Amino acid sequence: MMIRLDKFLTDMGAGTRSEVKNSIRKGRATVDGKVVKKPEVKIDFDICKVTYNGEAVIYRKWEYYMMNKPAGVVSAVRDNKERTVLDLLDGWKRKDLFPAGRLDKDTEGLLLITNDGELAHRMLSPGKHVDKVYYARIAGNVSEEDAAAFASGIDIGDETPSLPAKLEILSADEFSEVRVTIHEGRYHQVKRMFQAVGKQVVYLKRISMGSLVLDESLAPGEYRELTKEELKQLC
Repeated sequence: MMIRLDKFLTDMGAGTRSEVKNSIRKGRATVDGKVVKKPEVKIDFDICKVTYNGEAVIYRKWEYYMMNKPAGVVSAVRDNKERTVLDLLDGWKRKDLFPAGRLDKDTEGLLLITNDGELAHRMLSPGKHVDKVYYARIAGNVSEEDAAAFASGIDIGDETPSLPAKLEILSADEFSEVRVTIHEGRYHQVKRMFQAVGKQVVYLKRISMGSLVLDESLAPGEYRELTKEELKQLC
């Protein structure tokens, strides 16, 4: 596929369009080993070998990253006040990456960062019934009655109750540990479901979305590309 050299480099996160154009004009880009100083030159990214500032640049249509989101950052592409999950990505960042589904600022765990809008829609659409599993610590003694309420769907103040959810009690005491499986992604949904039964979430971590399971070797704030097997299962 033919594409302008400056667009190619911008899409791959080498910089803004104006930054890339200026760098190309200064001779910092090569195509098949030859310096190219015209940003408008068209290249075939399936065939041509491109370097920028001495580094090889390979065009990839889609990118997929698993992140262990830490608390304290927001699930957004950009924010004027808060640090975002995209700010945690090192080096070049292509401009079309986004978090597929939000986690609250104080919520940790699995986050998929991609530029594949179709895949994100399949994972997030309530009609697809993709399981989203959370581990939570709860202030209050979580009971089987709570589990039955979750299984029936709970009024959380929206026009319609939440879809039925699975509440597994891992331990129950003054503070309880639970695992919750939902199929939606409403605003503060897990927190609001527990509020509806008179309890409060004090810690929340997403551990899986569909077939994608958080890699526990990732420390909060770390990320990696999805493996071929993970992509195969998702797609």
